[in-house]
Amino acid sequence: MKTSPMTAVQLVRGRWIFTGDETLSDGAIAFQNDTILELDSWEALRAKYPDANVHGSSQFAILPGFINAHHHSNGVPNSLQGVDDDFLEPWLFANTALRSQDPTLKTLFSAALLLQSGVTTVLDVASISGTPEASTNNLKGRLRAYEQAGLRVALAPGANYSSFLVHYEDDAFLASLPDSLRQQVNTLVPLQQTLSPEDYLSIISDLVINYQSHPHIDVWFGPPGPQWVSDDLMIKIAETARSLNTGIQTHVVESFYEKLMGPRFYDKSVIAHLHELGVLSPRFSIAHGVWLTESDIEILAETGASVSHNPSSNLRLRAGIAPLNSLLEAGVTVGLGMDGTTLGDDEDMFAEIRLAARLHRTPQINTPAPSFTDVFHMATTGGARLLMQQKIGKLAPGYKADLVLVKCDRITYPWIAPEANPLHVVLMRAHAADVDTVFVNGKIVLQDGQPTGFDLQAVGQEIANQMDAAANQQKNRALVAELLPYLKQWYANWTMPKLNPYATFNSRV
Repeated sequence: MKTSPMTAVQLVRGRWIFTGDETLSDGAIAFQNDTILELDSWEALRAKYPDANVHGSSQFAILPGFINAHHHSNGVPNSLQGVDDDFLEPWLFANTALRSQDPTLKTLFSAALLLQSGVTTVLDVASISGTPEASTNNLKGRLRAYEQAGLRVALAPGANYSSFLVHYEDDAFLASLPDSLRQQVNTLVPLQQTLSPEDYLSIISDLVINYQSHPHIDVWFGPPGPQWVSDDLMIKIAETARSLNTGIQTHVVESFYEKLMGPRFYDKSVIAHLHELGVLSPRFSIAHGVWLTESDIEILAETGASVSHNPSSNLRLRAGIAPLNSLLEAGVTVGLGMDGTTLGDDEDMFAEIRLAARLHRTPQINTPAPSFTDVFHMATTGGARLLMQQKIGKLAPGYKADLVLVKCDRITYPWIAPEANPLHVVLMRAHAADVDTVFVNGKIVLQDGQPTGFDLQAVGQEIANQMDAAANQQKNRALVAELLPYLKQWYANWTMPKLNPYATFNSRV
């Protein structure tokens, strides 16, 4: 890939600069091309670089770009498509009634929301199926969108190979249905993956190699979860990722029923099973981890595998509350993810930070409670470690110029005490609407709150036009409504002892 010619040094000025290690008041950052050169007082750097172009002012807070450690860039959210929140398993099946969207357009739309929230890096877990050509075209469309938006991404595609209806028991579940309903399911629901595991490995491997030198795009493996791929494929994915020096992210013990999968199908926890397969490592991350046990957490700490904590999504899908305090205490790498399913459907990383900071405050004095600083590190340096990136997540010499300029006028209105902690104030009060400018690799990708690489209004209109023209999913919606009671009862039968499943969980946190 060609390198860009050297450009002049540029300065970014802020009332506060949150480096990740300290707060600079009335400070500035000097960067050239894609790399930060130095940080100092505004007065000192302006004197050193008198001809430099200046961004920001004393009315801005400057933050390192947020890292969204687990996401699905799905464009139009489920709520606008008539799919309501539910338990994870029935909700996943209800998604069969969603209309299809162009992969480039929906990724552009999602990328805009992320940039507007100060996210400069995202780990996007995508789903592919069908022929190798269709799967490749789908992924290339998504990658074109990230290229155009300028957002830093690790795209992690995956494909389902089992458990299309219920975890591990599709045949038994189908056999339990009335004949007419079973026939509808067989007619309307894809129950087989046409993309072979060999083709999947080949497609992702080729993309990993093709994007290895790209300045802001990586390709990972994204097996959707242990119940959706075979043990053999999970092992091959881990081996291939190791040989290509790339990463893996998968969903693990997100729901209570995924927790029950461990003893029901492996005679051990899901994490213990993955450990037994030999796939856990610092390049392996799990999304959610709501139902991790203490022994699971010890395994993660021992192997270096990391976790993306997604509090909004877990609450919306009735999955529970992850053991964040235990994970942090054990030294597990934890990032923060929005999962395309934030509480307000707005992909606001500031709101996600606040939720994570508030949700895990235990009710007794001298018991754990993550601080705003802890969660800020999850959304920056924690995400960087999860992504195996050494030069993002902080504002320091040698790091990438991934910067977020946040307007302070509304945040500090009508008055702020001189002793107030500026980082706490910004994280407590900022919204996505306060984000003014975003740099990725030293390039402005959001200005005045709008993406610079594409016309967001035009993208939104084109998506709306395509959704209007999309095939009506009335039959699928009717099938979902009829099948969901059977599906929920199937999982209800898994919980033999009539105990509160949260009792043990609450005591461990």
